[in-house]
Amino acid sequence: MSDLLKIQQPKIPSSLTPLDFNNREDSYISMALISDCSISKEEIEKINFDQVVFRNVTFIDGSFRFVELTDVIFDRCDLSNVNFTDAIVHRVEFRDSKLLGLNLADAALRNVLFENSNMKMGSFGYADLKQVKFDTCSLRNADYYDAKFNKVEFNNCDIDEVNLTGTELNGIDLSSCKFNRLNLSLESLAGCTVSPDQAIGFAKLLGLEIKE
Repeated sequence: MSDLLKIQQPKIPSSLTPLDFNNREDSYISMALISDCSISKEEIEKINFDQVVFRNVTFIDGSFRFVELTDVIFDRCDLSNVNFTDAIVHRVEFRDSKLLGLNLADAALRNVLFENSNMKMGSFGYADLKQVKFDTCSLRNADYYDAKFNKVEFNNCDIDEVNLTGTELNGIDLSSCKFNRLNLSLESLAGCTVSPDQAIGFAKLLGLEIKE
């Protein structure tokens, strides 16, 4: 993990109580380990997870609007197409997980790590991201339309065809990422760090002729 951006790690106690999510008693779940199971077709609003570890959990057709995740780890989980719109996500890690089409539109993310995960076609439209790190992830065709970035790091990610329309990239470093094409306005690139090869590609978008 890069040391350029410091993010707070989840505060997880040394001892967690195993929990069968399907037999939970209320909408506030804390100090729990949920592992080796499937959570299918749940449609829940305003559920809270506090100091919880999900390990090897598959979510199937799930919707958790307005979910609050505080001090949570998702380890080797499948959250493909899960609906987390309007979520509050604080000190959360997604590790080695499948997050295809994960919907975090309109969410507020603080001190969040996405690591070694497949996040193709993920949705972050209108999301507010602060102290968020994407480390060695595939973000192909992900949507960050009109998102807010404050201390956001992309490290060794595949960001081909990512939609960044309306998102200011001042202070964002894309130089370690790979892509053939990005959807954005050239004005939003002001203050963005890119590699020499990437700079040539953007120059061509401006209609400049590059002389070898």
